[in-house]
Amino acid sequence: MSRLTHIDSDGHVRMVDVTGKEPTSRQAIAKGRITMTPESFARIREGRIAKGNVLETARIAGVMAAKKTADLIPMCHPLAIAHVQIDFFPKPESNAIEIACSVRLVGRTGVEMEALTAVSVAALTIYDMCKATDREMVISDIRLMEKSGGKSGTYKRKDP
Repeated sequence: MSRLTHIDSDGHVRMVDVTGKEPTSRQAIAKGRITMTPESFARIREGRIAKGNVLETARIAGVMAAKKTADLIPMCHPLAIAHVQIDFFPKPESNAIEIACSVRLVGRTGVEMEALTAVSVAALTIYDMCKATDREMVISDIRLMEKSGGKSGTYKRKDP
């Protein structure tokens, strides 16, 4: 079994020291989903939510979250992120919006947590903007789809 990287030899939690790692180009892609009532889905698509443009607000929130991940997750390193992209894919057949986030940088550690955090906060923002008329929304399926760069190389999720 491999040693836990965030635990030192005395069993204390620590941030991993990445100073000895070579900077490489790194990318992570994460996805998630928020499902809602048909009425809420239609109102978002038609721009009829009283608080404003739901998806653009969620996009901004996701980008901000990616940049602030180290402030939320204790052992994450503060990173100089080069690019964050948040996309939304409405799924009319299930009254859901799939959220995808891609994060890139050149650095010594990966950006998986930044992509996952961005998707999570984008979904939470959609919930926040629509909760006055729909408390039945469900945030689900937040997952890493792929990552590249670094010593561990490339990972691609096998399930769709």
